[in-house]
Amino acid sequence: MNIEKIKEHIGDVLVETNFPNLGEKKVGKVRDIYTAKDHITLISTDRHSSFDRTIAYIPFKGEVLNQISLFWFEKTRDIIQNHVISMPDPNTAIVKKCKVIPIEMVVRGYITGSTNTSLWTLYKNGERDFGSFVLEEGIKKNQKLDKPVLTPTTKSDEHDRPITPKELVAEGIINKELWDEMASKAILLFKRGQDIALEHDLILVDTKYEFGIDENGILTLIDEIHTPDSSRYWQKKTYKERIDGGFEPDNFDKEFLRLWFKENCDPYTDVVLPKAPAEMVAELSRRYIQIYEQITDRPFNHDFSIPTIRRINNNLSKLTTN
Repeated sequence: MNIEKIKEHIGDVLVETNFPNLGEKKVGKVRDIYTAKDHITLISTDRHSSFDRTIAYIPFKGEVLNQISLFWFEKTRDIIQNHVISMPDPNTAIVKKCKVIPIEMVVRGYITGSTNTSLWTLYKNGERDFGSFVLEEGIKKNQKLDKPVLTPTTKSDEHDRPITPKELVAEGIINKELWDEMASKAILLFKRGQDIALEHDLILVDTKYEFGIDENGILTLIDEIHTPDSSRYWQKKTYKERIDGGFEPDNFDKEFLRLWFKENCDPYTDVVLPKAPAEMVAELSRRYIQIYEQITDRPFNHDFSIPTIRRINNNLSKLTTN
């Protein structure tokens, strides 16, 4: 889909939803979450979050993220069961209620990143022992690791904390048997993701997984999987050339919108933010659609005959909290 087509529909964004018949509502960064007696309804909106707040609304973003997750849930069902019951609408998933395990399983296949807690920054500053693995000397930025590594964090509403497997067990957050199962499944999921991504000329660099326990006590993959919001992707075709030339890999980049806000306001303290330029919003939407089409090898077919919220309302009107 080209920029001009997206700009024609830049006002048709899903900002929020209100479906009291679906259960108790909780608003997340991107999704509206409705909890009923025996299931949860997840509706992916077009909210774009940064600086701990919504900074823009990106057309089709929620639909893209929901559909990418569905693609990957189907591709990994033989590795581990997931929480999806049905998807009655392109933006919506009906999922099992599970007891959430408060750990984000971060898997890394390459050493990269620029934040203070990134694997590359820590390595560059001299750290070699990461608790459950040790990295050798002489590794360069953006280099592929000999094998994928796990760098788990605690999961909380306030602040996620890096933590080692030994600390997780010692603090009573999880027992060793469950950790071993989660670690094994996370690595298998990541390897499957890398294999399929390579078939589509993409490198799955790193990602995160979340798990829960279902009503039968079975480990279950929950939340989302291998979306461009939870994973880092690089373009395979140009990777070697750019690395050899001393450049960063071609990636799915949404940082440009974040940088615009930093340059045009104080996004952490300003009560009201300026409106994101339409060209930038449309370009980010185009990039989400492009990564969807490359990952799934399917054209993005949005129903332009009806506003998104009306379509969702039609598709969910028969659902209840029962």
